[in-house]
Amino acid sequence: MSPRRLALFLLLFLAAVRSPAAQTDAVAPWLDARIDDLTALYRHLHEHPELSFRETATAARMAAELRAAGLTVTEQVGGTGVVGVLDNGAGPVGLLRADMDALPIAEATGLPYASKIRAESADGRAIGVMHACGHDVHMACLVGAAAWLAAHRDAWRGTLVFVCQPAEERAGGMKAMLADGLLTRFPRPAWALALHTADDLPVGTIGVRSGPAMANVDSCDITMFGRGGHGARPHLTIDPIVQAAQLVMELQTIVAREIDPVQAAVITVGSIHGGSKHNIVGDRCHLQLTVRSYDAAVRDHMLAAIERKAKAVAASCRAPAPTVEFSEHTPLLANDRALTDGVRAAAIAEFGAEHVVEIAPAMVAEDFGRLTAQGVPLCMFRLGTIASERLARLRAAGALPPLHSAEYHPDAESAIRAGIRAYVAIVGELAKRE
Repeated sequence: MSPRRLALFLLLFLAAVRSPAAQTDAVAPWLDARIDDLTALYRHLHEHPELSFRETATAARMAAELRAAGLTVTEQVGGTGVVGVLDNGAGPVGLLRADMDALPIAEATGLPYASKIRAESADGRAIGVMHACGHDVHMACLVGAAAWLAAHRDAWRGTLVFVCQPAEERAGGMKAMLADGLLTRFPRPAWALALHTADDLPVGTIGVRSGPAMANVDSCDITMFGRGGHGARPHLTIDPIVQAAQLVMELQTIVAREIDPVQAAVITVGSIHGGSKHNIVGDRCHLQLTVRSYDAAVRDHMLAAIERKAKAVAASCRAPAPTVEFSEHTPLLANDRALTDGVRAAAIAEFGAEHVVEIAPAMVAEDFGRLTAQGVPLCMFRLGTIASERLARLRAAGALPPLHSAEYHPDAESAIRAGIRAYVAIVGELAKRE
């Protein structure tokens, strides 16, 4: 072999075995130069939130950011979804996802860039809108990772698909994007990644978990019917509010007395509405439930039991049969074990073992898990978002705002830095393993 060919071989070999830590050495100076722009993007998104399936301006901004990074971008995938493809030659295909929608919450953080957006709810009420779940951080991290990886193609090989998903909070965005060809119109991924903000982890800490991490979730609407009349003559009525009160108590016995205690299960009545005035017995009462589990058989049992209990209460009151409707199903999110091992290894190499923690399973929902049913291994990891000093102070005061709180806000600049570093390190580790 000639000296020139030998030198070329050695360069290619060294590039192939380059460690994730070596690959991410260039991230810090790059971030120093770009963090102001990325923080400005975050603040813009935070100040201009949009509700599920209404993310038109957010989607347009994300499409523009990904195009500016050099990706091939397709808009209006599954409604307002955006897909950016970064082709870097032969190699595995990976998918990175960020969700775009905000929540119907009036912000109370007092930040100078706090959301003042108001919107109309489905029933015509004026409501506040806020990024109270960190989706603005998710989007800024995705843009930063896409820009770095596009500018440093020597650090990885293959194709990356960047997905900006609508309506995660309504559990319908990923379903809509899959129905619109996410896995057929674009390169099919061998693995999929997403990060999610954590309200209880310090900045610079990554939370990981193999296996089931988030729950099966179903929404349930129940309407109890009665016969209306005067509150002074209740014997001539069939009171739907009394039925609803009985049902609320009956529902508690499903988990307490019908489900194996070692199984995770939750039935929460989150809303109950009935009647119009002090002395009027109405003719209906509406309840809204959330139903959560990890096991498919447990889920089936709870859904059947809810309907059974509702019908039994109505029958006991000589009332018409109730309506029981289930909707917004979100399947279990289970992190692939081998993929999560790679995520954990990359996070340890990048942040140190003391900053990578094992997280407990949660009963919250996340429709990113729909990719598992399509045969795509996935891993969602947690990103610490609160500066250590602030986290300690809030915990000591018993005032740590959770996600979905009007007072939650991340220490955005440092959290975005950590999220981008994590994505870059993980992509490098997975490319090495492939």
